[in-house]
Amino acid sequence: MKKGCFIVFAAVLFAACQQAGKGVTNTADSSGKSTSAAPGSVGTRIAYVDLDSVEAHYEYFKEKKAELEKRQQAIDNELKANLRSLQNEAADFQRKANNNQLTQSEGEAAQRSLMQKQQQLEVKRQNLSQQYMEQEAKFNEDLQKRLDDFLKKFNADKKYDFIFSYRAGASNILFKNESLDITKAVIAGLNEADAKK
Repeated sequence: MKKGCFIVFAAVLFAACQQAGKGVTNTADSSGKSTSAAPGSVGTRIAYVDLDSVEAHYEYFKEKKAELEKRQQAIDNELKANLRSLQNEAADFQRKANNNQLTQSEGEAAQRSLMQKQQQLEVKRQNLSQQYMEQEAKFNEDLQKRLDDFLKKFNADKKYDFIFSYRAGASNILFKNESLDITKAVIAGLNEADAKK
């Protein structure tokens, strides 16, 4: 029974693939213009945008990414300076303790102070990290909105039914036909729209 169901399923699948092979889909050239292999045929019109290329050539993305990297570097530098200061203070305390230059109460007070400063530094690190993540999320939302808004205008004539995103090594798309790539046209349009603003 199972073998019979499998054979019927395989036959139906094969027939569906044969039918699908007879349909013709429209494709896009590098300028973003839709072309069709068989005039008058009906099919799903698809295209894709290579996100790696967008990141490499979209000026707004490059500027904002550089700003975020600069902010991250400033945070790292600030935290490293604070950590060095705390380490120096701890080393000074250790030196004084080893040389018996502190009373017991002074030593306990110094230890409490160091622990409190360490906790404050950890809170500061968490706060700065949270602020950075919020800025990064806002940037990603803004970038997605810009891309979505542009693609709505770009596809106002409804020439594509689907526009997928593609990223090397991190995409659900296992194969791409480069004739469907509209990335150059999208990047040019995004940069042009920003230049007008």
